[in-house]
Amino acid sequence: MPAHGTRNLIIEKADTLFYEGGFAATSFADIAAAVGISRGNFYHHFKSKDEILNAVISRRLKRTRKMLDDWQAGGAQPRDRILSFIHMLITNRIKIMAFGCPVGTLCSELAKLDHEAQHRAAEIFGLFRDWLAGQFRALGIDAQAEARAMHLLVWSQGVAALSNAFHDEAFIQREVAGITQWLDSVIVDQNNQKEHICS
Repeated sequence: MPAHGTRNLIIEKADTLFYEGGFAATSFADIAAAVGISRGNFYHHFKSKDEILNAVISRRLKRTRKMLDDWQAGGAQPRDRILSFIHMLITNRIKIMAFGCPVGTLCSELAKLDHEAQHRAAEIFGLFRDWLAGQFRALGIDAQAEARAMHLLVWSQGVAALSNAFHDEAFIQREVAGITQWLDSVIVDQNNQKEHICS
């Protein structure tokens, strides 16, 4: 396998292991075994686990940006784009119930470790916050756009955490329905305010 391909495979396997087993609990040997290479070959690509962590965070940031760009370019209305974010809880429910949210669990673990990469990992939440705020602004919700985005992030993270704790798929379905109702009520309130101003 070409060196570039091996490096990408290391990052991919490390990403999975960090998510499913935790950053601290994952060793070089674990990653090397998952990739199927010797530790000597492994060190040719990465000298430390922190280097791998930075590469994993970069991979996640890149994939998140692409996902958000794809949703944006899909031609849907702002409500539908926000629903794409909300429905990630259902799409990824099996992994969320087993391991929690990949962003939330990594941020939480790095914060506990007081790891220097914790702020960089949190940039993924920042991408979601800024993108969601943009969708609320597109709905005409300007003053409260960032607050609405943060509320939605908090709600989705709570659902992910409790889904991981209780392994209750029906809970996820109910909460997604509740979040959708909340979103629609926010849109209705905004439309009513516009009608009041124009009347």
